[in-house]
Amino acid sequence: MEQVERIDTVGQYHRLVGVNTLHPLVSVVNFNEIPTIQQFRRYMGVYAVFLKDIKCGDMMYGCQPYDYEDGTLVFVSPGQVYGIDSKGVVIKPSGYGLIFHPDLITGTTLGKNIKDYTFFSYEVNEALHLSKKERKTILDCLEKIAAEIAQNIDKHSKTLIVSNIEVLLNYCMRFYDRQFITRNNVNKDILMRFEELLRNYFLSDKPFLLGLPSVSYCAEELHLSPNYFGDLIKKETGSTALDYIQTKLIEEAKERIFDHSKSINNIANELGFKYQQHFTRLFKQKTGYTPNEYRSLN
Repeated sequence: MEQVERIDTVGQYHRLVGVNTLHPLVSVVNFNEIPTIQQFRRYMGVYAVFLKDIKCGDMMYGCQPYDYEDGTLVFVSPGQVYGIDSKGVVIKPSGYGLIFHPDLITGTTLGKNIKDYTFFSYEVNEALHLSKKERKTILDCLEKIAAEIAQNIDKHSKTLIVSNIEVLLNYCMRFYDRQFITRNNVNKDILMRFEELLRNYFLSDKPFLLGLPSVSYCAEELHLSPNYFGDLIKKETGSTALDYIQTKLIEEAKERIFDHSKSINNIANELGFKYQQHFTRLFKQKTGYTPNEYRSLN
C-alpha cells in the first residue's frame, strides 16, 4: 500500500518540495522551481490552493482521480488527502500553490468565515476551470500575497496577508458562480437525475428500510460532494437541497393521502418517518394543513 506523507506545517511542505521557508504559516510556491515528481500521497493539515498551468499527471484527491486541464484551481483543506500519479512518467510540474496554516487565520474574519468557502470540501472533479482573464486575476492575487510574505514580518504582515487571501477566495466564489452558469446543461442533467433519484427512492422500500433520503445520500448517489451538490441545487432552483427533498417528499405524501385505505401513520412509515408526529409537523409546515385536514379538504 502506498505510503501517505503527513503535512502538518508549512515548513514540512517546503522540505518535501525543496523550497525555502520565508514565513512559518503561509507560502506561495512556484512549481516551476521545484524538482520533477512522479507519484505521492499526502495527508494535509494545512489549507492549499493549487493552480495548475499544464497537465502534470492525474491528481488523486481522496480516492478520486482528476485529469488536470490548463488553468485549473483545486482546493484542499486540513484533514484531506491528495496526491499526484504520473503513471510512472517523470514530469516537471508547472503552476503555483498557496499554502497556509489554520493558525494564520485564527481570530480573523477569514477564520470565522472559512466554512463559507464551501469549495474547500468539493471533490477534485468539481475543480474550478479558469478563463485567461480569471487566471490573470488569480495570479495577481498570488503575486500580492508573495510580495507581502517576502517583506520583513511586522505587526501589519498578518492583516495584509490574510486580507489578500480573502480577496483571492472571494474571486474564486465569483468564478464558481460563473462556472455554475456556464455549465447550465450539465447542471440541468444533474437536476433531472436528482428528481429521478428521489422518485425511484419513494417508489422503493428504501424509505421504510433507510429512512428519509439525506442530502449526503443523494450527493453520493450522484457522485458529487455534498457541498458542491448543495451549492449547485441552490443555484439552479433557489432552494436548498434539503428543502428540495422535503418538497418532493410532500408531493409524494399528498398523492398517498388520497388513498383512504391507508392510515396517516402508515403513510408516514412508508415515506421514512420513524414517528407520525414528525411527518405531521413537516406536512403542516409545508402546506399549512395537517395530513388529516388535507385529506378532509380533498
